[in-house]
Amino acid sequence: MKPKYSFFSNFAYARAGLAQIYKSEKSFRLEVAIFSVLTLLLFWFKFDSVYNILIITAQVFVLALECVNSAVERVVDLVTNDYHELAKHAKDAGSAAVMIGNFFVGFVWIAAIITKL
Repeated sequence: MKPKYSFFSNFAYARAGLAQIYKSEKSFRLEVAIFSVLTLLLFWFKFDSVYNILIITAQVFVLALECVNSAVERVVDLVTNDYHELAKHAKDAGSAAVMIGNFFVGFVWIAAIITKL
């Protein structure tokens, strides 16, 4: 039987998922550390507020992509322990999404710095 909907329970599930990803995914922890430093640098660079919002949004988007990628990897690992080409493609696609997001963060930072010069 499906449990009754509860906003606060859903928030607790999300918090537990985030804590699990932080604890088990080295790449997620690394991105959090790098993005924290980059966010602090926004105060030093004093970009236009549009760039600040775009940079922070892009960074949060990468963290969200990392969560989805971790979910895909866990589901694939749950389904099979054997090597399967489709499982590899699923995991690689999730990793590619995170990579594209990180490239976008870099692109926005470069654009912001160029306009500052």
